[in-house]
Amino acid sequence: MKSSFISMLCAVLLASPVSAARKAQFQALLTNGASVSGGTYSTGGGLTVAVSLLGHQGKTLVCGVWALSPQQSVLSKHGERRVLDSGSIFVDGKRLVHGFLFMNKVEPSADYTGQEAGCVLTKRPWVEGDEDTKAKIRIPQQVVQNEAGGNPGEPGGFIVIFKQTGPGASVK
Repeated sequence: MKSSFISMLCAVLLASPVSAARKAQFQALLTNGASVSGGTYSTGGGLTVAVSLLGHQGKTLVCGVWALSPQQSVLSKHGERRVLDSGSIFVDGKRLVHGFLFMNKVEPSADYTGQEAGCVLTKRPWVEGDEDTKAKIRIPQQVVQNEAGGNPGEPGGFIVIFKQTGPGASVK
């Protein structure tokens, strides 16, 4: 019974999209027209994610960078790892990548074209014309820090929420 559970778990993990724990397999420059999104924290500040799709050996590479606002509340500091780990990249309604920890951190910018990005190779075939395909960046709304005694609405502390609102890392 135990070995069948482990076998099933391994099969599920192998069939999953790129895992959040994976490190960048390649480095590439983001292309003009990269998909850009991100979000903000309820205490101010935020982060931005930029993604380009590239072809490599007949498969799709997902390449990305992320930037963090220089001014963050102490309550949201260091919450970006969990936020990035929860995001996904979709193309044509199918999830290609879950987790953005493979992406390179960069300074906030008005344009991320030409930034050196961390990339992962997906199983999705690369088709001529894909260079014009826009990836959808999705990051779920989440509680980043809860100082309110564990229950939202309880007096006595702060709750910091991250919400996807579009690019959130402010440019200096």
